Amino acid sequence: MNRTERGNRILEILADNGSVDVEQLVSGLGVSPATVRRDLDALAEKELLVRTHGGATRGGVAYDLPQRYRLGDDDAKRSVAARAAAKVSRGMTVGMTGGTTTGIIAQLLGMRPDLRSENGRPSLTVVTNSVNIASTLAVRPHIKVVVSGGVMHPASYELVGPWAVQTLGGLSCDLAFIGVDGMTPQGGFTVHEEDEAELNALMARRAREAWVVTDSSKAGHTAFAALPEVKGIGLITDTGLSAQDRKAWAAKGVEVMLA
Repeated sequence: MNRTERGNRILEILADNGSVDVEQLVSGLGVSPATVRRDLDALAEKELLVRTHGGATRGGVAYDLPQRYRLGDDDAKRSVAARAAAKVSRGMTVGMTGGTTTGIIAQLLGMRPDLRSENGRPSLTVVTNSVNIASTLAVRPHIKVVVSGGVMHPASYELVGPWAVQTLGGLSCDLAFIGVDGMTPQGGFTVHEEDEAELNALMARRAREAWVVTDSSKAGHTAFAALPEVKGIGLITDTGLSAQDRKAWAAKGVEVMLA
């Protein structure tokens, strides 16, 4: 069991029991007390638990830790998310659609020490149509969360439809991070639903700077609905994207940033 897996297991135990002690984790995880203490300290630094003498508690964090703060162990997605999150600074308004990678970006922003409020007021605003992302950030007092209205897709937990369009169409963002299900230089960026495609493009257009964020496993795949063209949109992905695809995207005017 690696560190990420141990961290997720610790959070699951906390969600079920409210507290945990080192001896219990040593027995349950099959690792040394020193390893358990390092894992607890790392989670405490990310404000996912409160350290106590001999263990940890949820403290004042009364929400479902495993579902909202899964740490994830996909190195490519996390690298892309980290590169994207590094573009965010205090005072920004950031738009995010749903998706695994955007969800990790939300986790990273929630844990960033430099974004924590210094005066009790939010230091960052996140605009999203993703119920998952909104839930992830709702417990972070330094982040103001603006959620679109709309009808929720049961598979993706994204809000779409006229109410979502009305909300997002009246807002402006400094940055937007857009999730996709497929991408080819010939067919563009694609997602599974046509209303999702329209809303993702709208989110990108309402931002001063917009980036599709996805790992290279989506390259060469085409989902059902293509995003309408968004002038100036860029792509943040990992080094698995072929040199041929990089060149083809550049020819279409899409800046490619590798994580």
